[in-house]
Amino acid sequence: MLPMELRTSCGVSAAMRMRIQQTLCALEEEYQIRILYACESGSRGWGFASTDSDYDVRFIYVHRPEWYLRVESGRDVIEMPIDDELDVCGWELRKTLGLIKRSNPTLMEWLDSPIVYRNEERATAALRALLPDYFSGLRGRYHYLSMARKNFRGYLQGEEVRLKKYFYVLRPLLAVRWIEAGKGVPPMRFEQLVAGTVDDADLLDEIAQLLHAKCEASEAKYGPRMKKIHEFIQYELDDNLSRCEMVDNVACSDDVLNRLLFQEVNG
Repeated sequence: MLPMELRTSCGVSAAMRMRIQQTLCALEEEYQIRILYACESGSRGWGFASTDSDYDVRFIYVHRPEWYLRVESGRDVIEMPIDDELDVCGWELRKTLGLIKRSNPTLMEWLDSPIVYRNEERATAALRALLPDYFSGLRGRYHYLSMARKNFRGYLQGEEVRLKKYFYVLRPLLAVRWIEAGKGVPPMRFEQLVAGTVDDADLLDEIAQLLHAKCEASEAKYGPRMKKIHEFIQYELDDNLSRCEMVDNVACSDDVLNRLLFQEVNG
């Protein structure tokens, strides 16, 4: 059980939910698509939004059948201009299935988001059912370690650091721990990652302090280095740290992916 200090509520207001639903409906009309799934990504989905965090809406969509009957493939991403509050982006279903085949961690996170705006249950259940067979611990570990190293070098070298950047290193490192423990796809929620990977009381206490400060402050807030967290990060990123062997044993057949694409395009 997590300490109470680690349990946060970074939800979405009724007014913003309505605006997001209206945006999704407008995209369906404009592009003649059907949105199968839409969720919150980023800090709100992870569970540590600041007071001024924007809304990162991600969705999976399918076109009408005739869109797929072309010599040249069409654009498979829909992106809206970003404003101060709303960042909306979607991936077409064939692209989505290709990313699942390649064990894309970002897409797998979307399907575990705790904040869902659109959910066609048949399609979403089918997509989630694919994940255990197509998740690669080897590729996932590489993805999260690379992300942590890049963000640590880029954002956490000074004596004063932006608090939000700690999470951009800490969360991927906990995902690595989750994967190396054999737990499969890491959960999107930060509190679940912490609960499943951290048992050091002092580190838990400092993470709770950081989480409280992040959710009470603006995105731009700076603060002094946090000793226990910084030590943990440096230890986990040590090039000499012995890591367990992992095998890239993901499913290789396209049959189930093709069947799902056919089903939803013709649905």
